[in-house]
Amino acid sequence: MLNDERSHGLWEKTAPPAPKTERLDGDISVDVAVVGAGFTGLSAALHLAEAGTKVAVVDAVEIGFGGSGRNVGLVNAGMWVMPNDLPGVLGAVHGERLLELLGNAPQSVFNLVDKYNIDCELERKGTLHCAVGQDGLKQLEQRAEQWLARGAAVRLLDAKETAAKVGSNAYMASLLDNRAGTIQPLGYVRGLAKAALSGGAAVYTGTPIMATERSGKRWIVRSASGTISADWVVVATNAYTTSPWPELRAELLHLPYFNFATAPLPEEVRKTVLPDKQGGWDTKEILSSFRMDRVGRLIFGSVGSLRGTGMAVHKAWAARSIRKLFPQIKDVKFEAGWYGKIGMTDDSLPRFHTLAPNIISFSGYNGRGIAPGTVFGRLLAEQIVGKITEADLPLPVTPPKEQGFRAMREGYYEAGAQLAHLVGNRF
Repeated sequence: MLNDERSHGLWEKTAPPAPKTERLDGDISVDVAVVGAGFTGLSAALHLAEAGTKVAVVDAVEIGFGGSGRNVGLVNAGMWVMPNDLPGVLGAVHGERLLELLGNAPQSVFNLVDKYNIDCELERKGTLHCAVGQDGLKQLEQRAEQWLARGAAVRLLDAKETAAKVGSNAYMASLLDNRAGTIQPLGYVRGLAKAALSGGAAVYTGTPIMATERSGKRWIVRSASGTISADWVVVATNAYTTSPWPELRAELLHLPYFNFATAPLPEEVRKTVLPDKQGGWDTKEILSSFRMDRVGRLIFGSVGSLRGTGMAVHKAWAARSIRKLFPQIKDVKFEAGWYGKIGMTDDSLPRFHTLAPNIISFSGYNGRGIAPGTVFGRLLAEQIVGKITEADLPLPVTPPKEQGFRAMREGYYEAGAQLAHLVGNRF
């Protein structure tokens, strides 16, 4: 996208083509305008179209241009916060609702893939959260205990079981979450767009939104080439938000994250590296993630951006780490490298905002965008059509709150990741 191989890397090379879209040209009238063609926006549009609502989606660039088309592709349940901590952070009502919703969220993704026959390399084999050292083991023991008490389909694997699942002896244990899985994320978001279009939604790309204004009881969403008149506006731009909602950007700390994809591994090696095709990540503060694609490429990622000196530093680190973690891979060759930005909130939980009357938004996925984005998009649609009310949502309505020293902290994380990867050995 935008002639930059570092934006979507392997996913753009292997995803099915995006449905044909054009720039908004002229003035249209719909029931709902959705800004942002990612997981949340397109899930909202699809569910609105299914309910018979006239909806138009606009994106400044292309379908899946933001985090939806750049991430690792792990379809995880829950959030980073420990399950038992959620009620304390959000209150008993919202905390329990969010746990139930996000615990079941991967299945909602799988159901949409099945219903609309979305070609996105779906693997329903679960994910592995891998323990580095005693601290990592304690963390996973707590997480396993708390999810098991809620009846979740998770299992704590010992070092031997983990080595068999991962193909490495680097970890003391792992938490296998059978609710989860992996997808080709750009393929999935393009599939959502195709399904929404087939249901009657309109999707416009290359259409940055410049302003919104009230016209009677309706909103005018304005671009340089046209306008959308709508009763409701859904803002689904998350970490890639620009105008006219700078307050959403201000409450998110941008954490850069990169991935490198190897050439397809030899068949005998593929049988030993993630042989059951679970995706995984570790418990380190500067974490690493890893998964396989359909043809046996290993996709390996961590915190950092591939710009300036970051490309050389992170690429060299990724190659070293793969050789250390998977010594059976004798020759590490990369076919693609790409990166994006994760929108982090100050408590690692998403936000629901009413930005103005009938302008609503979810954002702040903290690196867990696929399943939460899908189900939050559905909830926004259900609120608009009157199936649920604001009081039924799993998050309280809060005003956007700017994070302090944001630019300085973002620079620190980017530089810190480079330093860590320049001098450190991960495993």
